[in-house]
Amino acid sequence: MRVFLTGATGFIGTAIIRDLNKAGHQVLGLARSDAGAASLAAAGVEVHRGDLEDLESLRSGAARSDGVIHCGFIHDFSRFLEVCEADRRAIEALGDALVGSDRPLVVTSGTGMGTAAPGEPSTEDHFDPHHPNPRAGSEIAAEAVAARGVRMSVVRLPQVHDTEKQGLVTYSVAVAREKGVSAYIGDGLNRWPAVHVLDAAPVYRLALEKGTPGARYHAVAEEGVTARAIAEAIGRGLNVPVVSLSPEEAAGHFGWMAMFAGMDMPASSALTRQRLGWRPTQEAGMIDDLDRMDYSAA
Repeated sequence: MRVFLTGATGFIGTAIIRDLNKAGHQVLGLARSDAGAASLAAAGVEVHRGDLEDLESLRSGAARSDGVIHCGFIHDFSRFLEVCEADRRAIEALGDALVGSDRPLVVTSGTGMGTAAPGEPSTEDHFDPHHPNPRAGSEIAAEAVAARGVRMSVVRLPQVHDTEKQGLVTYSVAVAREKGVSAYIGDGLNRWPAVHVLDAAPVYRLALEKGTPGARYHAVAEEGVTARAIAEAIGRGLNVPVVSLSPEEAAGHFGWMAMFAGMDMPASSALTRQRLGWRPTQEAGMIDDLDRMDYSAA
């Protein structure tokens, strides 16, 4: 299958490329810059120039493919509402090129979209279109594309990690480095789900190959790692004190990330494992990778 991949030069996208190639698929990778195009070409990937806000480039890339994986996202969380709106437009544009065909489209969302009640693990079969998180717009757009006859499915991501990056936890490391303390809010027992990047990639491929139209899948290996455990690992790595903050203190410490830092958002992947036959194989969990990270690098 020739797969058009957005986010091809990114942290998760590069892992998806390796997994797709290993399974015998060919990748058409979206590249925004000359450097990105060169890195894709060096990896043996066919390059498609454009970016996530160039909707015509997305339509033409999807039109040249047998299937699409959309894992690209503009990672500027300081303007989260704006970039979520851009993601909605991107999904609609990709869908434009696939209407009337049986070619699959796999889009990306977050596991928080599957939370039905506070404290309960997020599940694949739940989605509230009125969810206050602006990322809900990605799934609303995906459902609209599916209603037009596109074979759409959604992969929801938790915090994706290795020894260099860990999703939002990467920003927590940067804040701790800047502030000289590693912090959590309250008792720090709120939980974030996690998955190793090499385990996340196969979920996209399996959804592409055999996903049920309209289904949602969770790339979750660890249902919930506590904020306190994460803060303590960062404290060990940076050799800085670990402190508890009140909710009122959080905004001043975490900045834009305060809206996420206190969330309790465990997530299950039981249905994904059952329906796709996916099993995480990487031994390293989130805390393992934080403990093995080189904190001397910024």
